[in-house]
Amino acid sequence: MSDDSSAADAGADADLPDGVERRTFGGRERLSTEGAQVYGEPVDADGWRAWDAGRSKLGAMLELGMDTGLVGGESVLYLGAASGTTVSHVADFAGPTYAVEFAPRPVRDLVGVAEDRDNLFPLLKDARDPESYAHVVESGIDCLVMDVATRGQATVAVRNRQFLADDGRLLMAVKARSEDVTADPDDVFDGVLAELDSAYELLETARLDRFHADHLGIVARPK
Repeated sequence: MSDDSSAADAGADADLPDGVERRTFGGRERLSTEGAQVYGEPVDADGWRAWDAGRSKLGAMLELGMDTGLVGGESVLYLGAASGTTVSHVADFAGPTYAVEFAPRPVRDLVGVAEDRDNLFPLLKDARDPESYAHVVESGIDCLVMDVATRGQATVAVRNRQFLADDGRLLMAVKARSEDVTADPDDVFDGVLAELDSAYELLETARLDRFHADHLGIVARPK
């Protein structure tokens, strides 16, 4: 697995989707979206709230300049939504956003986040079992965002390939320690990428260590 350092070099010059802007909070320029506050993040006078890349793998991918293909208004399936930190930002600029989370406690928080976002649909489901929500999630989704801290992350991505449009995008953050806490992260990432090859064409990878230790950001499209 080779680290794509060009993503980090691109940085702030990368195009951001409509609805995501770089604005100044506390004297520092940060990513932001316009919407109701969720996790205590700074909000400016115009209603834009800072997107904390240190708490968001997708935010980190955007900060590092990865070419996510996001333009704004996409339909999104988000796996591993937790309490809504990242998916709330996604829903601020995207279209219909389906948020899958397995644990009941964070889903209760997620439901509260959705009260301020008519396009956000929380689902108390297991991302390892996509058939359990296939009757809810529309087919031909534009973007599959995946941040699932479990063993078999590539398997989950492959199983959920069924929801993506042919020209859709997989935006995935792989946590090496969730696969094998004793293994070298590079070896873990190589294994994940090899398994993804059965269903996806790899477009870009970048280590997210600046924001998240032992994580790999992946952009891919369906084969």
